Amino acid sequence: MRTAKPLTNAATLFIAMMTVILFLPCRATSGQLEPSAPPGPTMKTLDEIPPTWSQKLPAAQRFVLVLDGAAVLDKETGLVWEKSPDTTARTWTEAIYYCYNKTVGGRKGWRLPTVDELESLVDPTQFSPALPSGHPFLNVRSVDYWSSTTYASTTDHAWFVSMFVGEVGNYDKSFYNSVWPVRGGQ
Repeated sequence: MRTAKPLTNAATLFIAMMTVILFLPCRATSGQLEPSAPPGPTMKTLDEIPPTWSQKLPAAQRFVLVLDGAAVLDKETGLVWEKSPDTTARTWTEAIYYCYNKTVGGRKGWRLPTVDELESLVDPTQFSPALPSGHPFLNVRSVDYWSSTTYASTTDHAWFVSMFVGEVGNYDKSFYNSVWPVRGGQ
């Protein structure tokens, strides 16, 4: 028959601490445990569900006019796009500056979209422009739009998205392309 080994000081201390933690009476009062408000409903409507890039909504449900009709909320991504992008072509640096100083619907905070964000608008089954059928946008030309994403191999280039067929490519940042400001995300 085996005999038990005596406990080490560390083991004795550990057991004592666990006994204190587990068996000390709780000092909280019932007022601290009460909820601050009655519980709300657990079911959410589609409008209450946060945007997720995994959704695929028809254009009529996907896009909502916001900011007094000057911008469009994309419910798939949560991004807010200028409803009618300016038709002036700009260099990449001018495009970034233009977006940062933009006011749409009385709101600042606009920026140049990333290549992924800009591509999220593309419907590959459409062309000229390559946007979902029934979209609410105006003045979207079938040209290349700058993204804020720098081309990794050559940092003097940046990605663009063509709204003619939805293709993606890169140009030298000194080229002139169109600009479509976005708000939110990133």
